[in-house]
Amino acid sequence: MILSELKRIIEALILCHDAPMSLAQIRQSLDSDLSNEQLRALLDEIALEWQTRAVHLVQVATGWCFQSAPDLIPYLDRMRAEKPASYSRAVLETLAIIAYKQPVTRGDIEDIRGVTVSSEIIKKLEDRGWVDVVGHREVPGRPALLATTKQFLDDLGLQHVRDLPPLLAEHETEVESQLSLDGIKPLTERAQVGVLTTEEAQADSGQLTLVQQEQMHTESATSDLAKDIDNENYLEASPSNSEAENSTPE
Repeated sequence: MILSELKRIIEALILCHDAPMSLAQIRQSLDSDLSNEQLRALLDEIALEWQTRAVHLVQVATGWCFQSAPDLIPYLDRMRAEKPASYSRAVLETLAIIAYKQPVTRGDIEDIRGVTVSSEIIKKLEDRGWVDVVGHREVPGRPALLATTKQFLDDLGLQHVRDLPPLLAEHETEVESQLSLDGIKPLTERAQVGVLTTEEAQADSGQLTLVQQEQMHTESATSDLAKDIDNENYLEASPSNSEAENSTPE
């Protein structure tokens, strides 16, 4: 099979798939003896060819997918009739702490935020598919360790947790949660963001909008979230940490 035809097939496979495709999935669909290295080279070529188009080929945590170009987001937003979904400040702060300090226990989050974390907040993030239990800390009570998921990375358009913008200087003290967690993958409507009830909105005047966009500008969206989750070395090492780290995308 000639190279140009192979590229066209790969493009069609990824475009028509309802989720990012891994190398194994692409190879299986091609029924080809291409090695992973050869396939990666082809994907890199395709990504380069699409770089100036309306959609880009990108690699996220679970594979390869097409996403709309970041500069086109304002135009895509105009097509959306639905009201953007919202999460409270408490939910976003909790998500920020888990993302940057994972794995963490509920008690760790409460120590950083200085307030009690309700079970409903954790449930919202678990239902959204962004947070999951990855182990237990070996201390009395064996509290659950929470970490972000590959779905979280996919929705933010990231490949690894380390792709999150770095935390700012430790001397700043407030947790800044003005974040647009956009990043919903293009070509799929799988990511349905939960909306706050009226009571929740009234109870938390700091609620923030989650704009459902086709593709997020990762640095601008997550750099605000990164501000000031103080004491970067907050968590002490524990026997369960290795288990949690193995469950976290790298």
